[in-house]
Amino acid sequence: MSTLSELVYAQGRSSEAEVEWLHRLAGDGQLLSDLAFADIVIWVPTTDDSFIAVAHTRPSSAATLFYRDIVGDRVRPQWRTQVREAFTTGQIVDSASPDWFEETPTRVRAVPIVREPVRAGESPAAIGVLTRHTNLGEARTPSRQQITFNDCADDLFGMIASGDFPDLSAPTGPRRGAPRAADGLIRLDVDGITTFASPNALSAFNRLGFEDELEGESLVEVVTGILPEKHQFDESLPVVVAGRAPWRTDVEARGVTVSLRTIPLRDHGNRIGAIVLCRDVTEMRHQEQELITKDATIREIHHRVKNNLQTVASLLRIQARRTPSEEARDNLTQAMRRVSAIAVVHDTLSGGLAQTVDFDDVFDRVLKLVAEVAAGANTRAQTRTSGRFGTLPSEYATPLALALTELVTNAVEHGLAGREGEVEIIAERSEQRLEVRVRDTGSGLPEGQVGRGLGTQIVRTLIQGELGGTIDWHTAPGEGTEVTIDVPLRYIDRGA
Repeated sequence: MSTLSELVYAQGRSSEAEVEWLHRLAGDGQLLSDLAFADIVIWVPTTDDSFIAVAHTRPSSAATLFYRDIVGDRVRPQWRTQVREAFTTGQIVDSASPDWFEETPTRVRAVPIVREPVRAGESPAAIGVLTRHTNLGEARTPSRQQITFNDCADDLFGMIASGDFPDLSAPTGPRRGAPRAADGLIRLDVDGITTFASPNALSAFNRLGFEDELEGESLVEVVTGILPEKHQFDESLPVVVAGRAPWRTDVEARGVTVSLRTIPLRDHGNRIGAIVLCRDVTEMRHQEQELITKDATIREIHHRVKNNLQTVASLLRIQARRTPSEEARDNLTQAMRRVSAIAVVHDTLSGGLAQTVDFDDVFDRVLKLVAEVAAGANTRAQTRTSGRFGTLPSEYATPLALALTELVTNAVEHGLAGREGEVEIIAERSEQRLEVRVRDTGSGLPEGQVGRGLGTQIVRTLIQGELGGTIDWHTAPGEGTEVTIDVPLRYIDRGA
């Protein structure tokens, strides 16, 4: 299915600012749908004087009319005149009589979507139309809550038609656990006095420690009375609970956390009150805190492991320098290099929350380490990389880093021994596979010599055993060596 942006741009009539406005409005589609107890559809004009649906939200508070998503569909003939009139006149247009949709009586309201002027002297103009489709087949005597919700929806529809909603100063990305209408709704008048509080909203404030009725009370005074003395709180809290700022914040008291979102209500620019949505997010915030603590612990572990590995590498380096045996010195140096490669991975993991690594960054650091250590007195090796490895989970970054360390080391120490040459590492990543080729311009290995060394055995164990991949050597005397590693990404993703 096409995204809202793709559908809008395909009509060739909307700027980036208009697309952003429509995105913001679609983001509040669920709120509008739940308040109106109706399906909400956003339409934009097409190049052939019609309209196409770019967003559709079903109500969680009532039965939907559309059992199939209509995004991407053109406006139906029975709605076209009403939608076009709202778009052309800039006025809200209600259906004169019940509209029948698949044998269900409905009531349709068309609201012009007006974007606020972005430059002085610019006249506001409709960039699309929002339609509300109310199912009349389940009509019943509305409760006070439903009446209040509908009134709030009507206020927001009026703001949409005048360019006052959505508010671009409001936060763009809702925090996890952002409150919805069904979680709890408080209606404030222009002075910040509560005129309505849903049962869920009252329950949330009761859990915070407020034991009276919210209606008739100043929400600012209620929240002030709830907060413990000397309690650190968000600086935006006063203007949020007063209904003056389109913002989100949390109120914490008695071990309970309630998330608040305020939507100021305006009538042609004049503030007339506010909607405050509230939700008990205590358990979510506890889980978030536990995750933060866990992530910090994991980062500290990676940091300490890195320090310990660097200490081991230093001890191996010291031992190698003091060892009279050339063979023992080479073995210790190789062990030091392998430990240092693992330390690079842990150092990268210690710097972020995610247990994945940008392997391109890791390999750049490993490559510098390998090239410096592996090159002998008469060997001059130039290394270069092409392509991208991308992001890998930590449990696969370590074996791949070790395997490539061995391959580059072998290319420098054996392929380019006593000469000048180049080692190239080529990474090619698709959705299904990661292929890495390590090629050198060295002397190549004689037939029967491939796969006999300890480094080769290590590479086979890492690639085939831990990554579920394959490895292939192609070498010819005097023409260099090329090693190809092929790892299935589904195997990597399973560990992500």
